[in-house]
Amino acid sequence: MPEQQTPISRRVILFTGQVQGVGFRFTTMNVASRFEVTGFVRNLPDGRVELVAEGSPAELDRLRRAIEDVMGGNINEATATDLPATGEFGSFEISF
Repeated sequence: MPEQQTPISRRVILFTGQVQGVGFRFTTMNVASRFEVTGFVRNLPDGRVELVAEGSPAELDRLRRAIEDVMGGNINEATATDLPATGEFGSFEISF
């Protein structure tokens, strides 16, 4: 029987709090490099940070926990939305 592939999801997480000007994007990119995810992180004009990542749901959960472990003191709220994956990303990077 062929090996079953884990379904890939897209998760958009919006972080609010003291998340700009504190190395949040750089830290998030470093944390993401430890996980099997692709996508980007960027500052939004309203002061939030947006993370868009694709990977298995379990890997996306681990990524979020790891970011919150490192940057939790800066995060007031994180809201996540799951969407169908597009497969458009080849890596994880900072977007401007």
